[in-house]
Amino acid sequence: MKPRYFWLWFVVCGIILLIRPAAGAAAPNKSLIAAGDHHTVAIQKDGSLWAWGDNSRGQLGLGNHSDRDIPTRVGTARNWVAVAAGHNHSLGLQADGSLWAWGDGSVGQLGLGNYSGQTAPIQVGASTEWVAVSGGGDHSLGLKASGSLWTWGENSFGQLGLGDLIRRNVPTYVDGATNWAAIAGGRDHSLGLKADATLYAWGNNLHGQLGLNNTTPRLTPTLVGTGWVAMSAGYLINLGLKAGGSLWEWGETPGGTHLAPFPVSTVDFVSVASGNGYFLALLCDGRFYVWGVNSDGQLGTGNTSPLITPVSLGKLYWVAFCAGEAHSVALKADGSLWVWGANYNGQLGLGDTANRLSPTQVKSFNALRTTVVIPMN
Repeated sequence: MKPRYFWLWFVVCGIILLIRPAAGAAAPNKSLIAAGDHHTVAIQKDGSLWAWGDNSRGQLGLGNHSDRDIPTRVGTARNWVAVAAGHNHSLGLQADGSLWAWGDGSVGQLGLGNYSGQTAPIQVGASTEWVAVSGGGDHSLGLKASGSLWTWGENSFGQLGLGDLIRRNVPTYVDGATNWAAIAGGRDHSLGLKADATLYAWGNNLHGQLGLNNTTPRLTPTLVGTGWVAMSAGYLINLGLKAGGSLWEWGETPGGTHLAPFPVSTVDFVSVASGNGYFLALLCDGRFYVWGVNSDGQLGTGNTSPLITPVSLGKLYWVAFCAGEAHSVALKADGSLWVWGANYNGQLGLGDTANRLSPTQVKSFNALRTTVVIPMN
């Protein structure tokens, strides 16, 4: 595999990339941490894979269905380079460009040609050209080195972008374009960013989550607009960044329903993540902002009060962060891993099932790879 890489600032959990696109290039999605609904997966400095939280569908990849409340090693391989998580399934890329999947496969979201679950990672097909992967609710998306887009899994709202409502149990090629640069899977919808900074959306649109100024679902990728450099797909909401760092949201947002992208801020944001009704965002100077629902402490503010507009937690300098259903995970440049929010299944990895209302270090797990760096002003 000889993927053509372009300028990458840093990665948030497999569902968002901040990129400076180059024509025809595909973005390598080197996501070191990923949060599913109630589970977490992460890659250690040595390339080993670890997981914790809910394991009822085998989404931890440990060969069984037992939950874990501390980070637990997955297999013996040391060549993992990226992870992604969906509702109850997980995906990973290895250094040779191969794609792996495990967890719930009941609607084909593992891409293995069947509708069976897997309790341990298993390779998806024989291709070694994968450079990016994203987990939606019960569907998955991937990019190959050519810039081609592939989807599989549930398709009841057209979230696969294939022009129909038929689910697929193997990766299936989407349209004829080969200039896709980033992908993001929401609950029942998908977002894609092309190398020319055009943003596309498809799937469920009942709450305006496609940003098309209506509530009509789309069965194929449909243009949202131009000038975008990053996006994040949540449950019913999305965030996007335009060139210059302006922040936009659309869908069922904390401030109400927005059927088209609505400006939140014009300051210089560099990355965002969307959970189930809540948002996380980072400024180029390291200030970290949160807003949205907060019933389980997923905003990390020290309380459970919701926030309608972005509020800063201070300069936290995360190099990667992600949002699950109601828990958040973040990585610092020193390799330390921090978590907060819901912990009913041990998804925070702290050895218990108590929620945390503010960022708490996972002290047993502090050697994550830190090959991506935030450029500071």
